[in-house]
Amino acid sequence: MFLSSSFCDVVSLFSDFAGEEVKGKRVTFIPTASVVEEYVGHVENDKRAFESLGIIVDVLELSTASNEEIREKVSTNDYIFVSGGNSFYLLQTLKEMGADYLIKAEVSKGKLYIGTSAGSVVMCPDIRYIEAMDDKSFAPKLTEYKAMGMIDQYPLVHYGCEPFTEVAEQVYQEYKDKLPLVLLNNYQVLTVQNQEIEVLSL
Repeated sequence: MFLSSSFCDVVSLFSDFAGEEVKGKRVTFIPTASVVEEYVGHVENDKRAFESLGIIVDVLELSTASNEEIREKVSTNDYIFVSGGNSFYLLQTLKEMGADYLIKAEVSKGKLYIGTSAGSVVMCPDIRYIEAMDDKSFAPKLTEYKAMGMIDQYPLVHYGCEPFTEVAEQVYQEYKDKLPLVLLNNYQVLTVQNQEIEVLSL
């Protein structure tokens, strides 16, 4: 797993981590978390970052895709990317469409998962900690906040970076003694490989 706050800012670290020639590979690009956001420029920036490596971007919008399309793209393409946006809306949609189980199954088999911001947050056990940063009213059908649970750590994304400096610090102060937080600024990435966890920085 390659979990960042801003993929386009750490793209230079990706090829080495992937450990293979990435040109010509296909990524299932899931922008769902951004659907409820006003600013979506980061999604295009991340898309261009993949294209700069020669990776073919196959967009999969979960909220409008069929179950068959979700299953096919998640299982067939080489990588899975989940964008930033609202973590609660993302988790709600992942669960509604059954994509959470599909993604977990593929990652468990060794497929490389790339998350940025909300896409990194949802890999933790429970996303309630990010409530100050993301508006949970965008996910009215989400009755509990148990997430993917693919990592034991809780990524605190955009730490020390505008416009999230104050709210990220608020989350840190509230949960620093309660949860195993991993602070990630926009130029850091949390990598998980063979159960080894490391934070890489530019």
